[in-house]
Amino acid sequence: MNWVTAVVLYLLIWWIVLFAVLPVGTRPEAEPDANSGWRGAPAKARMGRKMLATTLVAALVWGGCVALIRSDWISFRHGWLALSDE
Repeated sequence: MNWVTAVVLYLLIWWIVLFAVLPVGTRPEAEPDANSGWRGAPAKARMGRKMLATTLVAALVWGGCVALIRSDWISFRHGWLALSDE
């Protein structure tokens, strides 16, 4: 795996983890809008904490993916996932 592939893999994992982390700990506004009843965005989104948590979790997942890709545990060249020679 070259460095471009590693960066693209990290960015993909980072965005997926971000969407998983976004709803954690959110609370809606206490008072809805008087006209529409819509509560809108969360009162305290805490995006800094969520981005830091996303970065740390994505780094762990990315490290596991890189280790799995570089190992021979899953391989399309040999083993039961190998393509046939025919």
